[in-house]
Amino acid sequence: MSEKKVNNNKKSSLKWIIPISVLAFFLAAAGILTGRALSYSKIEEVRALTEEENLELNQIRENYKTSLPVISELPYSLEKKNLDLYCKSAILIDGQTGSILYEKNADEEIPPASMTKLVEMYVVYEAIAAGSVKLTDIVPLPPECWAENLPWDASRMGLGQDQIVTLDELLLGLAIPSANDASIAVANYVAGDMDSFVARMNKVVKDLGLEHTHFVESSGYSENNVTTPREFVKFCKIYLEKYPWALEKYHSKAFLRYPREENLPEYERYMADAMAYTQYNTNKLIGKLAGVDGLKTGYIDESGYNLALTAKRNESRFISITMGGPGQGSAEGNRYRNADGSSLMNYAFTNFADYKAPDLKSRKGHRYLVPVLGAKEKAVYLIPAADETFTVPFITGSSVEDSVSSVKVSIEIPSYLKANAQAGKEYGKIKYYIGDNLLYSLPLIADRKAGSASTFAKFRAELFALVLNIFNNNKK
Repeated sequence: MSEKKVNNNKKSSLKWIIPISVLAFFLAAAGILTGRALSYSKIEEVRALTEEENLELNQIRENYKTSLPVISELPYSLEKKNLDLYCKSAILIDGQTGSILYEKNADEEIPPASMTKLVEMYVVYEAIAAGSVKLTDIVPLPPECWAENLPWDASRMGLGQDQIVTLDELLLGLAIPSANDASIAVANYVAGDMDSFVARMNKVVKDLGLEHTHFVESSGYSENNVTTPREFVKFCKIYLEKYPWALEKYHSKAFLRYPREENLPEYERYMADAMAYTQYNTNKLIGKLAGVDGLKTGYIDESGYNLALTAKRNESRFISITMGGPGQGSAEGNRYRNADGSSLMNYAFTNFADYKAPDLKSRKGHRYLVPVLGAKEKAVYLIPAADETFTVPFITGSSVEDSVSSVKVSIEIPSYLKANAQAGKEYGKIKYYIGDNLLYSLPLIADRKAGSASTFAKFRAELFALVLNIFNNNKK
């Protein structure tokens, strides 16, 4: 073979080496890129959140919860139930979710009567939290709070001159026999005088957004106190969320015996047995209707028979307000308002229950791992923006419990996120169904931030995204 022909063959070989090498390089790079991109879909775990991140996430979820209305219509349609109630106005809600399950003239303005004392107790709890008073404080008893100086038809616990009584005992007097003498003593002690205390009560309801609720005195004796069932059930829900211990400590107690020997001045203690008497809770459904553990009755001529009622069975709590109940005398009035309260609670527990999701910390909890491209954090969890509890109606099976167990979860989440994912930002949805019936939905938010690693990482993330999109489209 001639030397010239050999040289031509060498040139021809060299001509192909460079393109083949470049092609091989790009194929190798593409393979590495594809492998790295697909590795994101295999991430199964991320680091635990730091204490600071957990605090931030909890605050974000709490802020979302507080942005929701305290009470609201059910997020799905149900046939309106016509309950045969005696009262003029009523409302029934799920105590956990605030969903309105029934209402009748719920915006009617009516004097709350002694239900007013719930707002008084709320103000006292605020004062205790602020450190200005304590439950163990001995409360002075000015003459205006002595039982003998009250109108003949005012309820009372039997306060008298020189008696020794704690703030805690007076709160029991408010909650159990609905004592107006206790109300006057508490208001004067906590705020200095009745007007100042009532100003605090009105500030509380104003801050809570209750536009049609107003008070002129603390006991509920005045017909010039006013509220509506809708606003008062909202107040009761907030009261129970903020001070849940008040049910066991005060509202569910069956009776109060007063005065005991230690309540009397030295010169009257020899008469302790004769002076003490037992008063039973004015809420006659305590101990009579399953699950009832509060809250408060009320009656004046101008209001009719009122009842703020709550009951809990298993994991579900409901709250009802009935106002303007009829009755000639307390026996008949109690019979009608107890019948109304029982009807509402039995309707609630028969037809509704609460769905509660598994704890987020468990592997069964509703949290979803999503890769983050181009960030130091390789993935984030998407979690519900708030507590997943919601009201489930009895629409399938043989009981409302069957309906709860039939709830199915559907999620809408992306295949990946890009860098700069923000903690608390919505990136998906979680929806809850029974069959085709959508019952509830919540945003899915990132549990942590995932910022960019570098400018090159952002570019690489775009390439990863391109590969993942191609891969995901081919899977469909």
